[in-house]
Amino acid sequence: QVQVAESGGGSVQAGGSLRLSCRVSRYSSSRNCMGWFRQSPGKEREGVASLDSDGSTSYADFVKGRFTISRDKTKNTLYLDMNNLNSEDTSMYYCAAPALPVPTCSSGYRGVGDFPIRGQGTQVSVSS
Repeated sequence: QVQVAESGGGSVQAGGSLRLSCRVSRYSSSRNCMGWFRQSPGKEREGVASLDSDGSTSYADFVKGRFTISRDKTKNTLYLDMNNLNSEDTSMYYCAAPALPVPTCSSGYRGVGDFPIRGQGTQVSVSS
C-alpha cells in the first residue's frame, strides 16, 4: 500500500519561508507524477504544484515565482519550498499521488487535488 507522509509545516510571519517534505513509501516519486494541494476549512481544495517524472512542473498562478516543487530520488521524497509567504497561504498542505502510477500529471497542478493517495497533511500558518 502506497503511503505518503507530509512534514515541515509551521507558523511563520509574512515574508518568511518554509520547506515541506513528503516521504513516499511503495511508490516511486521520481518515476511518477506527484504534487501538492492545500485546503482550508470551509474552502475548496486548491491544487498548488505538480511534478512529472521528466522534471516538468506546473504551478498555480497564486504561487508562481514563490513556491518550488522538487524531489530527492535517493530519499524518495517530494518537497515544496515556499518563499515570501503571505496570510493567504495559510492552509493545510497535502502531498498527493494518482491511484495508478503515471509519469505525467495530465492536468498539471489542477488535478492534484483529486489524487486519492495523500497523507494527513501539514499545517502552514502565516501571520501578517
